[in-house]
Amino acid sequence: MINDLIKRTATVKVYHGYGHKNNCIIYGHVLAGKPVIRKRYSNNVLLNIFQLIKLFFVKPLPNLPVMLQWGNQYLYSKTEADGFFKFEWKSDTYIEAGWHTVIVYLLNAEGKPTDSGEGKIFIPHSTQFAFISDIDDTVLVSHSASTGKRLKVLFTKNPRSRKTFADVVKHYHLLSKAHAEPGVPNPFFYVSSSEWNLYDDLNEFFKHNGLPKGAFLLNGIKKWYQLFKTGKTKHQGKLTRILRIIEAFPKQQFVLLGDNTQADPEIYTSLANKFPDKIHAIYIRNISAEKENLTKELLASIQNKSIYTCLFKTNEQAIAHSKNIGLIAD
Repeated sequence: MINDLIKRTATVKVYHGYGHKNNCIIYGHVLAGKPVIRKRYSNNVLLNIFQLIKLFFVKPLPNLPVMLQWGNQYLYSKTEADGFFKFEWKSDTYIEAGWHTVIVYLLNAEGKPTDSGEGKIFIPHSTQFAFISDIDDTVLVSHSASTGKRLKVLFTKNPRSRKTFADVVKHYHLLSKAHAEPGVPNPFFYVSSSEWNLYDDLNEFFKHNGLPKGAFLLNGIKKWYQLFKTGKTKHQGKLTRILRIIEAFPKQQFVLLGDNTQADPEIYTSLANKFPDKIHAIYIRNISAEKENLTKELLASIQNKSIYTCLFKTNEQAIAHSKNIGLIAD
């Protein structure tokens, strides 16, 4: 049965993971067919629509054995119903801070590798701060509050033509250096309700715009018939992913960055009350005028009043706030 499933070409996609010596985590998918690679970045609307649709014509391969080799350690797992796999392990050896290559192998019924995929695992320096950021309408202009605008920009733009908010790159680079030694940047984790289908596009968008490199944690993969619901999923999974990050790095203080088009204010307020000594500041981009008062009420309900909060419209305001509280240098 296993050999029948993997006789055709399979793609092993391995995403950026994160961790430290005692808790390394990496994720991926096994999908039927060849990898979808965007070779052209064009302003042609029809080409961009075609490229996007291809990302959602995926066929996950379930219940297949996969293996990760980490030095002399061999780790085994199986893909879930949606082709998703996860490895979580304790390293037998010391791991230097930085990015490390990880290869995951797809195995046949005899336990022999048939296909493989390469990813990276991010081991942060032990810095004072770590940053967890939403993506859509926090970094990337997405129009999440308007279904029509959201789908228009998603379908007609490519990762290099999508827009960042003014000064967001400047703010994030200042935050990456906050109270850190030269050459030892603070870690960034990008946690979004967007699906893993968009992983490569998001990676290219961040790289093209020069945003701080970090680990992405996205939502479950979607099929083509769910394309119009992209980014519109329950947000409990997002809360769970952020919880794992906070619990994985007990030495860091966290700064949370999001917007008020969806559930970030509720999620971040909940986290601030659960971890009152772990959250240093919360930044919410004020996109939705309808939710402005609710957002203010939620931020005011945070029990630990020493947690800084900032509801902002422009990153210029957010930068001024970061300077005012001493998070970044004046």
